[in-house]
Formats: sequence, C-alpha cells, structure tokens
Amino acid sequence: MTQPQHHDIVVIGAGICGATISNELLERGKSVCIIDASPSPASACSSHAYAIAHPHIGKGSPRLLRLTRLAFLLAEARWSKVWQQHGIFQPTKKDRVFDRAEVLAHLQSLDLKEDIAVPLDSEEAEKICGISQSGVWLPRGACLNLYETSKQLLQKHERLTCLWNTNVVRLESVDGRWLLFNKTNQAIVSANKIVISAAMQSKGLMASVGIRLPLKPVRGQLSIFNIKAGDPWVSKLPGVGITGDGYCLPAEQLEDGSYRWIVGSSFDEGEDDLHSRESSVDFNREQAKGLVDFPAGDPRALVKAGEFVGVRCVAGDRLPMIGPIIQRPGIFMATALGSRGILWSALAAKLVTAQLLEDDFALLARLGFATDLVAALAPARFFAGALAAPPALGALASNSKPIFPSAPKAK
Repeated sequence: MTQPQHHDIVVIGAGICGATISNELLERGKSVCIIDASPSPASACSSHAYAIAHPHIGKGSPRLLRLTRLAFLLAEARWSKVWQQHGIFQPTKKDRVFDRAEVLAHLQSLDLKEDIAVPLDSEEAEKICGISQSGVWLPRGACLNLYETSKQLLQKHERLTCLWNTNVVRLESVDGRWLLFNKTNQAIVSANKIVISAAMQSKGLMASVGIRLPLKPVRGQLSIFNIKAGDPWVSKLPGVGITGDGYCLPAEQLEDGSYRWIVGSSFDEGEDDLHSRESSVDFNREQAKGLVDFPAGDPRALVKAGEFVGVRCVAGDRLPMIGPIIQRPGIFMATALGSRGILWSALAAKLVTAQLLEDDFALLARLGFATDLVAALAPARFFAGALAAPPALGALASNSKPIFPSAPKAK
C-alpha cells in the first residue's frame, strides 16, 4: 500500500482565512500544504469582491468590540497595499437622539481615537460624507477584494504545496499523526498539525473525530444596481461606504453617465442555497432606501445588474472559533468568521501561527491579544468539559443551545 505524502502542517480550506494563515506560516519560514475541494483559491464565500472592513462600534459584548478593533488594525497593516480605503459612515439609529458627548465617551471606551472613529452631527456628516444624518465617521474603513487577495497570498512558493480538487471528509489519528481521507476512504496526506479553515465543512470534519461544533449557515445575497443618470436616486447616492441595517459601497459613475451601486445583504439564517432570489433583490432595494434615508425613493429605479450569493458560517455567540482543539492535539480551528472575514482572517493568522508554533506570547500581548480575548475565541468555550477519551470511544464535546443574532430576513 502506498503511503500518503506527509507534511508537517496542513491547512484545509483555501478561502481568505486559510490563505492568510498559510501565508503567515510561509513568512515564518515554515512549509505548508493547503488543500481545497475546488480547483482554485477563494471559490466559496471568499470569491466576494466587495467585502468591507471597519471596527465594530455598536452594541455587542465588550470582547467583541475589543476584538474587532484589534482585528481591524491587524487587517489594515497586512493588506495596506490593496486596501481600498474610502471611509465608512454609520448613521445614528432612527430611534436615538444624537448625543456627541455620549458617542465620544463610548468610542473612547473602545480605545478608538479620532483617526479611526469620529462622531458627526447631520451638518458635519453632510459636509464630510455627503449624508444628512448624524452618526460616526470611520475614515479608515475600507473594502477588500477577497478573491484577488486570496490568490495573491497563495502564489507559487518553494515551501507551499497546493492540492486542488481534493475534498477531505474525514480525519483519523494514527501513531501520533493525523491522516486525511477523501470520500472513497483513501488517505490523501498525513500531517503533524492541521489547521481547519473550511467554514461549514469544519463541522463534518470535527464530527469525524468526535467533536460537535455549534456552527450554522447564514445565506447572504448582495445586489449590484444600475441607476440612470438624472434619476432622483442620483442625488442620494453616497460617495462613501455606509453600514447599519445592511451596508453599501460608494456609488460609481460609469462612462454612459449611469451609476453602479452595490448594496447588501440579505440575512437568511440556517440556509445554504446559493441560487439568486428576486425576493432578496427586493429586500436589498428596501435596505438601500434606509441606508441613505430616502423613503420616497422608487425601488424600481434600482435596476439589478448583478449579484453575489454567499453562505457565511457563524457560531452561537457571533465570535469566530480560532485556536487549538485541546481534546485532539495537533488540530487547530479558524472558522465561524460570519460577515467579518477580512478582520478575523488577519487576526487568525497571527494567533493560530503563534499557537501552532508554540511561540512566546509576549509578541501577541504587545499586539493586544489579552488572555481573556484569546479565551473568548477558543473553540473550547463551547465544550462542557475536558474530553480525554480518544475518538474511537465516541466522546463528544457538548454545548448549550447557541443563540444566534436576530436580523431581518429575505425569503
């Protein structure tokens, strides 16, 4: 019987997260084998060309707020050369009165200085962002093409092995190594350490070694609209990104005088259908009206010119799972990125690499990785207790029923 090729480190999943982790390991002088079921990188949710990035500044757990700030700074530093910085505006909620002192105090509590987040009244927002609403201006907010970035990260390298069209369905521990099997039960490769960054596929892979993960799919559909020159919508189209109930990118004027505007996205919890839906397009038209505060806008003037449909993977507490599976030594996770793939990928690259290489954590501490933040990301937060039994005994990690964020749905 032919022995499968052996690698010290194998990364399963070549989306933006797997690609970033692999690139970080290569920069640290390590050899990496990356495996993906598709013929090229970034074939699923990471084929997205219009992802936005900014620190979270609204309601949420203190750890989520601290983590998105840290992740944003790491992402900005990593992708500065391809960072499409256009700024992002987050309007004040309709049911709230703008209180500059209150907003400023909140931003300061998050350690967000004015070069990252600035409270604006409606007049200031009109002058700076072209939007007559109060809110918070995030001047360093940006957009990143996940597809092109993932390909760039996985360019040919002497220490990089890429196995495309290779679907891993099962893991097994044999003689201190991990074997990776395909659907015909053939061992593809063996590895000392595995990083699983395969979105919802992570759930099945971990189930094969007796670990249950509380992961859930969330379908999202983004719309690309065309607006004719002279339409009343044109005066409302933003020159910056907007985030709130949904998000949009700055509108772009085309050669014929019309405008291209990207708005999204629907939030279909528990669904993984990748087909386009007209109901999701209509949902995005309504979101567009709310984003630019144009209730009188005729939704029919937003003519569909394209779309992107992706399935995000989320955990119950809205935080990603990043770190080792302590019950299965040698396996590391980087999944449940939700809608923050840019941020969590940059963070996962630093954290997983340090954990995998058993680094001194002094560097991570200087970057801002406090102990409680590392614990908040650890997959073990969902486990009821230590699982000493090997997979053959059928030991299972349990978790309390996850609570998912509520959001409007498009059906």
